[in-house]
Amino acid sequence: MTAAHGITVDITTPDGVADAYLAHPGGDGKHPAVLFYMDAFGLRPHLHRMADRLATQGYTVLVPNLFYRAGRTPVVELPEFIDPGERPEIFQTIGPIMRQLTPELAMRDAGAYLEWLADSPLTTGEPVGVTGYCMGAVMALRTAGNFPERVAAMGGFHGGNLATEAPDSPHLVADKITAEVYFGHADQDHALPPEQIEHLDRALTEAGVRFRAEVYEGAAHGYTQADTAAYDEAGAEHHWVALLDLFQRNLR
Repeated sequence: MTAAHGITVDITTPDGVADAYLAHPGGDGKHPAVLFYMDAFGLRPHLHRMADRLATQGYTVLVPNLFYRAGRTPVVELPEFIDPGERPEIFQTIGPIMRQLTPELAMRDAGAYLEWLADSPLTTGEPVGVTGYCMGAVMALRTAGNFPERVAAMGGFHGGNLATEAPDSPHLVADKITAEVYFGHADQDHALPPEQIEHLDRALTEAGVRFRAEVYEGAAHGYTQADTAAYDEAGAEHHWVALLDLFQRNLR
């Protein structure tokens, strides 16, 4: 294990400039790249710490501000401890920004993030790993399907609406995925009921995707996020074991 070094970087996309947090092991060496997709609360110290933890395991980790079209970080001012139940106005502010990030825009951005990682002197190039949390799990799944030649491993945690009846449901990219996939679902997640989990599993199985999905008992939507009321320490630590195992198998 090595110390992590974190900096802010700017990434040019087809639609502007996205600020991002970049964490990497100290020194000038090249390391496998990981694209880390934020949850709806955005770039903040907790996500920096998560990226740093990945970096200490030997990865160069990019966490872009997915909401850069609405401004640089912080796009939304947040309390140090986030409890939407006590502060419902938080989602009233974030909701419209989330809805503006269409699948088409998100994947246009994903291409820019992956190009940036491939060109960075701090990475070994491709293939890369992708991980995402809440809305980021949706982004991770879409990225694995839209860039199969670049993504070797994909982890998604407490994602919602992953397998709906919508014509652009994330699960519909399953037949394009070549990466190994892991999902850590929350069993107390209103945004991903059991029938959606079954639908997603079926789509991945029928597509021949190498995947494993676990339902974390007693975990709420957002269980990995230590600065929120949804945090579950046992679930969060289990997620780290599963994610690092996934990346170790596929990115080394």
